[in-house]
This record gives sequence, structure tokens and C-alpha cells, in this order.
Amino acid sequence: VQLVESGGGLVQAGGSLRLSCAASGSIFSINAMGWYRQAPGKERELVAAISSGGSTYYADSVKGRFTISRDNAKNTLYLQMNSLKPEDTAMYYCAATQNTIVVVTTAEYDYWGQGTQVTVSS
Repeated sequence: VQLVESGGGLVQAGGSLRLSCAASGSIFSINAMGWYRQAPGKERELVAAISSGGSTYYADSVKGRFTISRDNAKNTLYLQMNSLKPEDTAMYYCAATQNTIVVVTTAEYDYWGQGTQVTVSS
């Protein structure tokens, strides 16, 4: 399984970005997916997750601003990010697992992308 993120960039505070994660390879083994982020000097944290059936989870810090979604026909995961803040600046990673339910534990993700950088200026 290969996961390739895109859509990152530099945006001003209050702006929006939409991240995409394209999956390829043995995609039959992918069920639940998630978006993580890691800022310099900080641990990787879960931002949002989605089950194979569409149930979602959001970290408190992004609730009401970010939306996770998936297009199974296109094998693509999305993260719509609105009202961006400087503290959202990080490398954003896509992750996938064979589990079907929403997964919030990092160790349960089987596949990871290389990341896309999001920088929010104040």
C-alpha cells in the first residue's frame, strides 16, 4: 500500500486548505484512515479519523474547523481545513489500517504516507 499526500502549503491565518491522500497498491487491505500531524519538537498527534463506514473522530483542537472525508471510488482521503491558525503549522501525515472502526491509536495504523507541510502565518 502506498499513500501519497498533497495539498499542503503556506496560508495566512483564517485561510483554508484541503489535503488529499491518494492510496494505491493493495488497497483492499485499507479500511479506516486518519490524518496525523507533527510540529517541530512535538509528538505526532491524531487530528481526525474515519472508519470504513464513515464514522468520524476529531481532536478537540480542530473540531468545528476541520472535516475528514473519503471517496472510496477514487481511493482518496481528504482533510478540509478551515479557519486555520498558526498552531496548525505542522507536517500532516495520512495513515491507514485494516481495522474497520475509527482508530485513534497510532500503533494500530499499518500504513503511512510521507507527509505534506502546512504552514500558517500570523
